Amino acid sequence: MEIPVFVLDAFTNLLFKGNPAAICPLMHELSDDLYQKIATEMNLSETAFITRTNPSDSFSTGSRFRLRWFTPTNEVNLCGHATLASGAMLFEHQNNVNPTVVFETLSGDLAVTKKGDGYVMDFPLNPPGQEVQYDPNAFRDIIKVAVGNHPVQDVCLSPTTKKLMIRLADSCDRSVLTSLKVDAAALQSTEKSGRVKGLIITAKGSPDCQPGYDFYSRFFAPWNGIDEDPVTGSAHTVLGSYWSEKLGKKKMLAYQCSSRGGELELEVRDDGRINISGQAVSVLQGTITI
Repeated sequence: MEIPVFVLDAFTNLLFKGNPAAICPLMHELSDDLYQKIATEMNLSETAFITRTNPSDSFSTGSRFRLRWFTPTNEVNLCGHATLASGAMLFEHQNNVNPTVVFETLSGDLAVTKKGDGYVMDFPLNPPGQEVQYDPNAFRDIIKVAVGNHPVQDVCLSPTTKKLMIRLADSCDRSVLTSLKVDAAALQSTEKSGRVKGLIITAKGSPDCQPGYDFYSRFFAPWNGIDEDPVTGSAHTVLGSYWSEKLGKKKMLAYQCSSRGGELELEVRDDGRINISGQAVSVLQGTITI
């Protein structure tokens, strides 16, 4: 059996920046075990598998597809960069004729629309939940591992995504965030309750400086086999909700300052969802032979 595979860098217009995802368009579903083995072999944050919902459709003509995402260790419920890369693969490599494609996923229907040089994704909004002020010691150890002695302004836990968000004090600029040396193994050993599956560290941006980022972030998910994810769409379903409220803005420009780096345009909608926009660059096209 031969399986096509594409690797695209998402949330960037530059090769070897953003977040790489492997995308496999499949004529038929495979076993979960095989999906996982392929994802482990690809060893990227996510490998996505696209199948047709209607057998009479092709990847060029269809407007609805099934989409699943696997990290090197497990399946996940929501992934932004691999959804963006999946849409870009259909439009760029399959010449899909539709203005919008819809993916049926574990997080419901997710639409990707081609717009200019990039793509707009229609995603659920995941509010960060109650700020953890009622028990400041609840995540004391993981906060210490994550940010050391740097001052912290807010700590929130998103119950739907199990993402813990730590906001650095406004006295901390982008350089503080980028210089953090986060021990992913220590994070995982410190937090074993199952309440946390991802850690977001964020700081207020510099909208007065070009290109005007409203906030910065980094994301760590050793619980899912990802020490640090380069650019994380799903984390911005939490961050977008949080910063929209704090900044009083619906439209924001965000930068995830991993070593690869990536840019996301966000628009919080009145219907409880968020538009996440970005670009993608194709890096590799090949065949997996099984």
